[in-house]
Amino acid sequence: MAIKITEECINCGACEPECPNNAIYEGGVEWAIADGTTIKGSFVLMDGSTVDADQRFEPLSVDTYYISPNKCTECQGFHEEPQCAAVCPVDCCVPDEMYQETVEELLAKKDKMHI
Repeated sequence: MAIKITEECINCGACEPECPNNAIYEGGVEWAIADGTTIKGSFVLMDGSTVDADQRFEPLSVDTYYISPNKCTECQGFHEEPQCAAVCPVDCCVPDEMYQETVEELLAKKDKMHI
C-alpha cells in the first residue's frame, strides 16, 4: 500500500529528502516518473495507462507535500519502514487505503524504477 500525506502536514519538508524513489513533492510542484529514477521511455502507471517517463503531471496537492502513489514503494527494498513516516514530526504520513499492494508488488515497482 502506498503512503499518503494527510492534511495535518505542516510543510516542514523533512520527508522529501528521505524518499529513495523521489515520490514526495512539495505542494504545487508537478511530478514525473523519471524524477529521481532510472526510467527512460514509456512506463505503465497503476491505472494501466502508459506514459512517457518524462511526462509532467499535475500536482496531487497544492497546499501540502504529497506522495505520488505511482512511485511509492513504502521504502520496500531500501529500508525496514517508510522513511517519510519515520521522520514526520506530526505523523501525517500514513498508509493510503486507496492503493493496496503486496510486498512483492512494491518490490517489483522498486526494481522497475531503479535498474
